[in-house]
Amino acid sequence: MRTSVVIIGGGPAGLLLGQHLNRAGIDNVILERRTRDHVLGRIRAGVLEIGTVEQMRSVGLGARMDRKGFVHDGTIISYNNDEIRIDFAVHTDRSVLVYGQTEVTRDLYEGRDADGAQTLFEVDNAVIEDATTDAPFVTFTRNDQGHRIDCDYIAGCDGFHGVSRPTIPAEVRREYEKVYPFGWLGILSETPPVHDELIYANSDAGFALCSMRNANLSRYYIQCDASDDPASWSDQAFWDELRRRIPGAYADILQTGPSIEKSIAPLRSFVCEPMQWGRLFLCGDAAHIVPPTGAKGLNTAASDVYYLANALKRHYLDADGAALAGYSERALARVWKAERFSWWMTRLLHHFPDQSAFDHKMQMAEVAFLKSNAEAQSVLAQNYVGLPY
Repeated sequence: MRTSVVIIGGGPAGLLLGQHLNRAGIDNVILERRTRDHVLGRIRAGVLEIGTVEQMRSVGLGARMDRKGFVHDGTIISYNNDEIRIDFAVHTDRSVLVYGQTEVTRDLYEGRDADGAQTLFEVDNAVIEDATTDAPFVTFTRNDQGHRIDCDYIAGCDGFHGVSRPTIPAEVRREYEKVYPFGWLGILSETPPVHDELIYANSDAGFALCSMRNANLSRYYIQCDASDDPASWSDQAFWDELRRRIPGAYADILQTGPSIEKSIAPLRSFVCEPMQWGRLFLCGDAAHIVPPTGAKGLNTAASDVYYLANALKRHYLDADGAALAGYSERALARVWKAERFSWWMTRLLHHFPDQSAFDHKMQMAEVAFLKSNAEAQSVLAQNYVGLPY
């Protein structure tokens, strides 16, 4: 088999890249290790930057998103009962859209189906070969049979544990990592959200986030020890702890119910440089991880896709021989800004085990400055709705 671009990974990054290429008439094949149902069953964040929204529209898949998504013109930052509303419309004239990552993935698969583009599921033992030559290829097994796809380029969209990043020799790549000493215990419940905008809450009891998927489906998180077992948290214990951490006005009206999903997400920051090696290009979690504070994971993957898709289109459609050479530099420039914002939000809103009384006072002063300073609110808003590509 031969194609122009092999995309390893059938999550939203790989699918969005494939959709860009399909629209441009560039052949591609997606290889996915799991089943389609497994990919669609993943519970992930759902805050879309304006750039991600515009990309979905540009590839012809914005209709359901625009119909079912929830436009958010602001967000709440709180410390105990002290609230700050960050007004995106005032500070940026832009907004974000709450639309679940599962729904984004579903739309992308349906678009790929409509295009008749090829996606191979349950692919095992994928190996990237000859990435630094003019004739790269990928070998893999599927249904106990060996296969090979020859191609021009390979896009590694297969996540942190995928095969793409380790293909780049250790002496070539440089990796930067910060592991945070806590996690987020999250539950999904079929209850109305406590507020029509997200609430990022710091308190004397710790961090909490009130989020949503739709008008009757809420997602809530509390900071917990990274070694906690979700099974050790009863629903009642979670709701009681959440009430302790959010402003009283919201704790009083919080509607609770049985959890339909409960898990703990570790928090870490990670970046791999470079994001390209020969004809192999990394996108999304294969190259970088952000803590969920600030909702940058999917959106940063989408920005990678934007840079790579445009470089591939310039290469194939405009015969621009230099277009792909600058992908890593362009992508990383924005990645590091997203990493900074996620790190800053995490530092502002969480309790750290070694936090001193001075550190605590600095957090309080930071919140006070944010509340009193329109320019600081503007900086937060610009980063939250998404920096320009």
